[in-house]
Parts: sequence; C-alpha cells; structure tokens
Amino acid sequence: MRALLRLAHIVDRVNEAAGRIAVWAMLIACVVSAVNAFSRYALNLSSNAWLELQWYLFAATVLLGAPFVLNVNGHVRVDILYGRAAARTRAWIDLVGLLAFLLPVAIAIMVMAWPFFLDSFRGGEMSSNAGGLVRWPVKLLIPAGFALLVLQALAEVVKRIAYLRGLIEMDAHYEQPLQ
Repeated sequence: MRALLRLAHIVDRVNEAAGRIAVWAMLIACVVSAVNAFSRYALNLSSNAWLELQWYLFAATVLLGAPFVLNVNGHVRVDILYGRAAARTRAWIDLVGLLAFLLPVAIAIMVMAWPFFLDSFRGGEMSSNAGGLVRWPVKLLIPAGFALLVLQALAEVVKRIAYLRGLIEMDAHYEQPLQ
C-alpha cells in the first residue's frame, strides 16, 4: 500500500503541474480574447486563427484543469447526503463514485478519443476556416486530459482505501458551493 501511496503522490504532483498549465492557458486565452476584440473593433483586423486559439486554450484549461480539481477535492458532488456525512462515510461515497462512475466513463472517453486524435494527426487535419489552425493538437488534449483524469481518479481511490484502513489521515473537509 505504501508503494501505491507514493505513486498516488506522484500523480498528484503531475496533475498539480497540469493545473498550473491550465491556469496559464486561461490567462493567455483572456489576453488573446482582449487583443482579438481590440484588433477586430478598433483596427478592423480579424483572424480565424486567434478565435480558434481561444477555444484551444479553453480546451486546455478544462481538460488539464479537471484532474487538478479532483486532486484538490473541488469537484462537483451531489450535496444532499455528502455535506452532512461523517468523514468515513464521505470516503465511502467518494470511493463508490470514483469506481462506479468516474473511472468507467473517463476510461471510455480516453479510449474512444485516441482514434479521433490519430485520424486527425495522420491526415494532417486543418481547420476548414480560412487562416485556421491545425486540429490535431487540440484533439490530443482529449485523450491526454482524460488519461490524467483516470490517473488522478486511481490515486484518489488509493488514498480513500488507505484512509479507510487507517493508514493515512485525509482532509475530508468539504465546503458546499455557494448557491
């Protein structure tokens, strides 16, 4: 179990790095959006590449940020039971949710997205918009992001099992989102 916990902590560090990339991608997307709006309305200049770059960066934010959000326990839950449950009950709810819902769906999307990326890469797919970008990099983000999510989910499973066995302490604090 100790070796699995070490691996889980390595996955945590990898996804913290991915989370930092996601934060920078969002900042860059905001800057690109502002520059694009300025050039379009003030200078009457426009480029499809800038528009596509914005959604590429947004895709990076979501797909690289999701594993980090899971790592820091900030993901969405059904709060009806979870918010009032004891720490051990929360760990069990997390464990069931990870194993029964998150992992099967994330693995399925990861597996199905790989050929989607490969077709784009092998075919040298380009945007159909004039001046648009090459498409395979953004399509690679799908299986890569879901692979990171699968790894983080497995790390969370290991941590929950270790917590339930009394091997580690875990911050089970959950703050209900403001409504």
